[in-house]
Amino acid sequence: MTLPRFSDFSMFQPMLLWSDILIFILLFSLIAFFINLSRNPVARARWRHVFTTRIGSGAFIVIVFYVLIAVLDSLHFRTALPPVEGSDGAVAQEADGTVHYSQDVRSVLDIILHDLDSQDEKTYSAPFALYSFAKENQESDAGYVIRAFPRLEHGGKHIVRDEEHVLDIWVKTARAIGLTILPCLLVIFLHSAWRRRKPPVEHPLPWTVIYTTLTILVLLCGWVLNLSQYYHILGTDKVGQDVLYQSIKAIRTGVLIGTLATLVTLPLAVVLGISAGYFKGKIDDVVQYIYTTLNSIPGILLIAASVLLIDVYIETNPEQFKLISERADFKFIALCFILGVTSWTGLCRLLRAETLKLSQLEYVQAAHAFGVGNWRIIFRHILPNVNHIILIALVLDFSAFVLAEAVLSYIGVGVDPSMASWGNMINEARSELARDPVVWWSVSAAFILMFVLVLAANLFSDRVRDAFDPRSVHGRV
Repeated sequence: MTLPRFSDFSMFQPMLLWSDILIFILLFSLIAFFINLSRNPVARARWRHVFTTRIGSGAFIVIVFYVLIAVLDSLHFRTALPPVEGSDGAVAQEADGTVHYSQDVRSVLDIILHDLDSQDEKTYSAPFALYSFAKENQESDAGYVIRAFPRLEHGGKHIVRDEEHVLDIWVKTARAIGLTILPCLLVIFLHSAWRRRKPPVEHPLPWTVIYTTLTILVLLCGWVLNLSQYYHILGTDKVGQDVLYQSIKAIRTGVLIGTLATLVTLPLAVVLGISAGYFKGKIDDVVQYIYTTLNSIPGILLIAASVLLIDVYIETNPEQFKLISERADFKFIALCFILGVTSWTGLCRLLRAETLKLSQLEYVQAAHAFGVGNWRIIFRHILPNVNHIILIALVLDFSAFVLAEAVLSYIGVGVDPSMASWGNMINEARSELARDPVVWWSVSAAFILMFVLVLAANLFSDRVRDAFDPRSVHGRV
């Protein structure tokens, strides 16, 4: 596909999906949180402990890298349709000047990964392969029809002799690393010189880990962008689409489903859990009845039934979804809400038990004796002492929701099939694992990117728990 000219703005129509709005709200909320954090010395000291640890800084950088990709993939637009035959080359438009745009919704990330997206093959091909993974009927030089592996149309098309293949990969890898690492080293040198001119701080950041992590990520991006012009780095799938492109596009789905579902879980679990543990009596009985009833229903069946209801609504109201992307986005938002509503019981139970214990401590009883109001006690004494439980549970829930999406898509009740996700990749790879030889790269790509995100989130949550737990040494600031 030929990219349109960026100088002609009439060829682009900005597209704003509901999930795009939510991710930008989350981004601005995160910025506001850090601005407000800088004004609170106690919270600033605790978060400083998180970022002064090597694991905390490294994991945070990896998470920010995933979020950056998700943001780039949330800047959507539609391109104008190509000109009609016989026209003067202008975009397709009516006599009144109305421009017609494609039904295909693109993003800024698609422009960056244009080389990955635009070089489709016929069917499977292995990573860095020159030939297709499946044999086809071909005519030999002698005129006979033989079964052989055809040469790929795009992957390695610049290679004349097969013997040059391995050497070419190493040469292009060295060139990509050389072109990328020099700017990285220059930036690191300038920043180090600037830091040496400043007075030393009491708790310095682990700059060695920060430099190393950023350098590895930049080198990886440079290597992918350079070699993707010549090879399919992680091969292609059954219909010839680049597997690396699909796995990168799935990052937005993983980040959003983990974040949005977690934020739906948070208010339900916190309000109901603390209320049940603090007020006890009938409120406790009602909350226990609700989450006991929900827990008595198998979670996977409840989610599957809810998703099927959403599918029925979409099929019976097609006029509300003019584009495939709008339909997929609606189902995605609904899935996030369903996961959040059906998954708050675990955190609620933890907060209820902890609140029951805290409400019997001496300082809470003393506050009651002095006539302090219930809500003031909750916000001043109960909530700060359960913050560490909320934080660690939220990050663990984030990881669980990312994995849950993969499981749900695997059984066919996850996100829309037209939406890139690691679950859809694993679902489509079921038949590939039964082939001989095995087509392993689709599952491996989805697993690696999912594993890195979940691992970074869990490591970061451990550092947050250590910093905010009042019973820990670092939490007593």
